[in-house]
Amino acid sequence: MKEVYLLTKNPGKILAATGVFSEFGINVKNIDKDYPEIQAETSIEVAKKMALEAAKEFKVAVIREDHSICLNAMNGLPGPFMNWFDKKMPAEKLLELMKNFKDKEGYFELAAAYAKPNGEVKEYVYRVPIIISEQARGARGNWNKIIIIKERPGKTLGESQEEDNVDIWNHNYRKIAEDLAKR
Repeated sequence: MKEVYLLTKNPGKILAATGVFSEFGINVKNIDKDYPEIQAETSIEVAKKMALEAAKEFKVAVIREDHSICLNAMNGLPGPFMNWFDKKMPAEKLLELMKNFKDKEGYFELAAAYAKPNGEVKEYVYRVPIIISEQARGARGNWNKIIIIKERPGKTLGESQEEDNVDIWNHNYRKIAEDLAKR
């Protein structure tokens, strides 16, 4: 059986990856190690750097996924700094900042890097259009309470269940699994 190594501490990412890769007969193993997260303009730069470090250290191919939220009104910010902003800024504060902007749209950027110990990297980037709601709704997360997937209007991520959007979160893992199955 083929194996892939996923660099993450996020149980949701492990669960999502395991579900997809098992469909292709690929076993997922987790690397639970902290690497310093670089400051970069894109999520793919962050994912690539971390995947390469782990691949070289553990001498196995490694997948690392990094997510960003890019808001049109803020020229793509917070981008790869989303995690920091989500921890420091309550959803209500972001709504207050956004009220002066007509454009309430943006996108999630899901960026995955599949890195081999020899330095070879394949990049996968998927963008999911989003809308910022007018008010915080739901019980899950902070910014999840104000983010609506544009293709699925009506509910914020905070109102939906994790499995409601698993097809979106699995997109890059599915592409990687398809590529590995061809080899």
